[in-house]
Amino acid sequence: MKARPTPSHPAGPPDRSDSARYKSSGRLRSVVYDAEMERLQEQLVLLQYWIQSQGLKVLVIFEGRGSAGKGGVIKRITERTSPRTVRIAALPRPTERERSQWYFQRYVEHLPAAGEMVLFDRSWYNRSNVEWVMGFCTEDQHQEFLRSCPEFERMLVRSGTVVLKYWFSVGVDEQLRRFEARNAEPLKRWKLSDMDLAERELYVRYSMAKDTTFQYTDIKQAPWYVVPSDDKRAARLNCISHLLSQFDYEDVAPPPVELPEVRDIPYVRPPMHEQTFVPTLF
Repeated sequence: MKARPTPSHPAGPPDRSDSARYKSSGRLRSVVYDAEMERLQEQLVLLQYWIQSQGLKVLVIFEGRGSAGKGGVIKRITERTSPRTVRIAALPRPTERERSQWYFQRYVEHLPAAGEMVLFDRSWYNRSNVEWVMGFCTEDQHQEFLRSCPEFERMLVRSGTVVLKYWFSVGVDEQLRRFEARNAEPLKRWKLSDMDLAERELYVRYSMAKDTTFQYTDIKQAPWYVVPSDDKRAARLNCISHLLSQFDYEDVAPPPVELPEVRDIPYVRPPMHEQTFVPTLF
């Protein structure tokens, strides 16, 4: 049977005056978000089975400013799926050796094989955004990336890889609010890095970098999809709904299996008191 998600609201801009779905601020109510997220996560599991059964290679790139919500949507996508099928690639800073390689080389080994979906939490687009804005690459390296990247992605598509690119767009005021919230709470302060502070200061230059990136890399074989993310909950639902809509998948989930009986094998276990247990606090 077909398992593509059916939108729970009409196409077009949502009616923010609908008090059953939206708060007075225009943001999605948590009860609506929770119900819709549960439905979408069920569909993600069905999509996972379809990707496995069809041997699809799916690459999903998530980019955007700091605090734009990339990590949140990635977490929800992977929350109920198998890490053996849907995995995350979040590369650290390149090593000295990696910096001497062809720029795309260290990303290639993380690309999906048949039956896999790989979620890139930032990607090779570091070069045309963070690296260019912060001066971590030369102007020649930046220009070479803008020339090479579209061809690299066309090669991936021709080789049978589905490439989806999402840009999470957060406004200047909302970004400041999120940074301030992180700074005010000790348990979240680790999320506020030196790079975030620099990004806040260079907000306009990051806008220039994004616009230049789109100018060169928004190609028909792998277009950019912008996700407005001032409302984090709505952004997650919109992104996942769009991701699901890109596949004409069917429900190929396996039927329930018959659980076997435990075999009666002669065996005497060692005394329980010889084992060390954690304290029973609860």
